[in-house]
Amino acid sequence: MIAIRKFPDLLPGFSWRDIEVNGVRIRTATGGNGPPLLMLHGHPQMHLTWHKVAPALAKRFTIVAPDLRGYGDSAKPEGGADHANYSKRVMAADLVGVMHQLGFERFMVVGHDRGGRVAHRMALDAPQAVEKLVLIDIAPTATMYARTNMEFARRYFRWFFLIQPAPLPERLISGDPDFFLESHIAGQIKIPGSVDPRVMAEYRRCYADPAMRHAAGIDLVHDAADADKRIEAPLQALWGARGTVGPLYDVVETWREKAVDVRGYVIDCGHSPQEEAPAELLHRLDAFL
Repeated sequence: MIAIRKFPDLLPGFSWRDIEVNGVRIRTATGGNGPPLLMLHGHPQMHLTWHKVAPALAKRFTIVAPDLRGYGDSAKPEGGADHANYSKRVMAADLVGVMHQLGFERFMVVGHDRGGRVAHRMALDAPQAVEKLVLIDIAPTATMYARTNMEFARRYFRWFFLIQPAPLPERLISGDPDFFLESHIAGQIKIPGSVDPRVMAEYRRCYADPAMRHAAGIDLVHDAADADKRIEAPLQALWGARGTVGPLYDVVETWREKAVDVRGYVIDCGHSPQEEAPAELLHRLDAFL
């Protein structure tokens, strides 16, 4: 059993536990009281990415902030055929299971980056569970691939690099994983100094595990099969004015192609408003949730 690392100075009042679900162990931080709110981090972060907003939200909500499988201190199983063990469908099922074990059959979800894509899949596969949905700095995955141009490929080159057959990405990243991780995050953060050094140290610690660098999936196959399905839960899309998604896509319109009830707002930051513009993010979350 991995020792459970605690961060009372970053997430005051929270507790940490390991929850076994779908044959894997999911490290989960919980705190607060009120309606349940599941918060899903992106790549290559882990649950501490929420440390600037989760304590404030915990005054009104019961916050559940897990590490996705393959990330942070959660289990990192083999990818299997087509990396199916890291599909958004499997990750979403993990987290519905986590919420059920905590006693929550229906809940709200906030997802950033990869966590937003997991939340999208969750809203399609388990619509009875998702009450409201907030997606941060993403357009639908299939839409982004279908509308790829040179500028998108330049900014999101990792999408095309990380989907190469194993072990090519893993071995190349292993040459200098700290540099790869830090350049990734630095390229997405547009407000200097936004990432707390303690949190960055945790990102670096987790990314040092080669198993965390072995993650891709068969999500486009699942997306194609569900091309005509729509998200039923009310959806709020948020994105950074200085990032990639907003300048390259009409974010709200891309989600209106995928959901029945959509609104959206831009925030003056890069890719990670929870770290770059927490006050504005909290304002938008409070108003919607």
